[in-house]
Amino acid sequence: MIKITGLDKLTKTLEQAQKALREVDGELGTVSFDPDDPASIEAAIQSVGAMIDERLGPYERNPVIAPLIEGMKEQYRQGILDRAAEARLGQDGDADGD
Repeated sequence: MIKITGLDKLTKTLEQAQKALREVDGELGTVSFDPDDPASIEAAIQSVGAMIDERLGPYERNPVIAPLIEGMKEQYRQGILDRAAEARLGQDGDADGD
């Protein structure tokens, strides 16, 4: 008979990952910021990071979820930066009478 070990640990890891993913299914939260104020933009980024940590922090030691946490933070950070840049460009266009 062949004994396979580690399946219990893998099963637990995957079950935790499924539970964690359910935690972030749907709306994570909302943030607002002033696109002309770097401190406001940074505060929004920190706020989103805190929301992610609040939902997924209990699973940070899970090898499936840990990289997801960092990836989500980076994705949201870049999204906020992009939206701030777009808003500033839009304001510049309005100043020219466009």
